[in-house]
Amino acid sequence: MSTEQDQAIARKGRHISLVIAGTMVAWVVLSLAGPSLGLPGRFALLFDFAALAGLIYAVVNIIQLWRMRQDSQR
Repeated sequence: MSTEQDQAIARKGRHISLVIAGTMVAWVVLSLAGPSLGLPGRFALLFDFAALAGLIYAVVNIIQLWRMRQDSQR
């Protein structure tokens, strides 16, 4: 394995972890802040769908990371 490829794998892993953590933090904050700001309940569904989109993005990136690691081991 080359060091450049190792760095790319590590960078992608950090990116994925930040996406997951940021998505969850934003989802919790928005879900708790929505009712206190007087937002209607439909905004809760919007926040849920936004969090779901962020997590789907993370899963796609995890699959890409897995494939990168498989290719680097050959």
